Amino acid sequence: MTGRPAPAATGHGLDGATARRRFVTVSFLFWLPIGMSIATGVLLFTERGMGLAAVAAFYAVHSLTAAAMELPTGGLSDVIGRRPVLAVAGLLNLAAFALIGLGAAAWAIVLGMGLMGLARALSSGPAEAWYVDTVHAHAGPDADIRTGLARGSSATSAALALGTLLGGGLPWLLGLAPGAGEWLADTTGGLVIPLSVPALLGALIEVVFVLYVLSALPEPPRPRTTLRRVVGGVPAAIAAGLRLGARDALIRRILLTASAAGAALAAVELLTPGRAAALMGTAESGALVFAGLACSGYLCHALGSQLAPIVARLTGRSERAVLASLGLVALGLTLLGLTAHAMSPLATAAAVTGYGLVYLGLGAAGPNENDLLHRRVDASGRATALSVQSLSLQLVAAGAGLAAGTLPTGPLPWLLAAAVVLAGALLWVRRAAPAKPLPGVAAGRADAGAVMAGDVP
Repeated sequence: MTGRPAPAATGHGLDGATARRRFVTVSFLFWLPIGMSIATGVLLFTERGMGLAAVAAFYAVHSLTAAAMELPTGGLSDVIGRRPVLAVAGLLNLAAFALIGLGAAAWAIVLGMGLMGLARALSSGPAEAWYVDTVHAHAGPDADIRTGLARGSSATSAALALGTLLGGGLPWLLGLAPGAGEWLADTTGGLVIPLSVPALLGALIEVVFVLYVLSALPEPPRPRTTLRRVVGGVPAAIAAGLRLGARDALIRRILLTASAAGAALAAVELLTPGRAAALMGTAESGALVFAGLACSGYLCHALGSQLAPIVARLTGRSERAVLASLGLVALGLTLLGLTAHAMSPLATAAAVTGYGLVYLGLGAAGPNENDLLHRRVDASGRATALSVQSLSLQLVAAGAGLAAGTLPTGPLPWLLAAAVVLAGALLWVRRAAPAKPLPGVAAGRADAGAVMAGDVP
């Protein structure tokens, strides 16, 4: 992963501010339609007649598909470029949202969730890798990237916040119009109902995303390659990615922390919509309440991301910032667990506070983790490293979601997730030692980098 020297500053290409703005825009456009589907996803599936265990299985299909494809697609981005991989991710999401919005059968939902998982794998590293590569090419490897990473994370959170608000509000507004929901269902033979409208609108936004990616993310020419070389380079990319955690204690901590975040997100995303619907009494009203709650959570995530550099300064270093941030996440999950069976105003306020703490902590932890990660790897394997990180999150999210869907409702799923996050936080109590490559690893990395770049047949 570090067999090639980091690019020297050339002064050419996009400047740091322009690259940051485009990275922020791409992050916003990619996550906006996903946010629109979050508020209604669980409720849409249950409205189609699916049980909670089946819904958990749908989300597991998404997570497991993303996990299975993370390393191959991360290596693909390092070979053929960030822009084409992001464009394909947008097209896959377009198809996925159409299937989810129109699919009344389980197979259509499974296919849509699988395509969305593949798109997630394709998108997990290229945009951030493009930003870091562009800044390093213009200003050198010591240029500040944490500010841009924080703003990109904030843009993601803002897109999710706005998206969930729109996604939850649209079905509610359609419900206010007499007969609107029935008219939609009758006109489309039951394919379109109010809860499916956000997913279909998200498919249209994906068109805008693809066009922006193709027009706004310039890249330097890459060595010519062939399909044979690309496919042949995938095993090398996977092997190089898997070596990351084995050879470097700091990266191993980052991967385990991503796993803990996956457990937290799985619990929150699967269990909170049902709590909102139970509180309000109907699916549409529950979707609106959950949309507002999710919007607040993503705004907390955006605030946490903006505070990430400040937290690092206050705590002395990025490692301590991650520890403090994950402590907030564990506290938030504990509050959600302790209030799982209560609906009093005080318990509801405590649950809302816990929900906000989960996202605030995750937002503050992310940029500090990735700052450490990008200083450990270089451009030849940056997207692959991000894919390994996302792989860790997706695998644990899939397992945690399945477990949460089968466990009895109540405090237990929340408290188990809190315990996992607390274990992840404790990994950062001690400072990581400097990286010490194992004998022969550097040569192996160089060989893998050569294969992935098409330098050898």
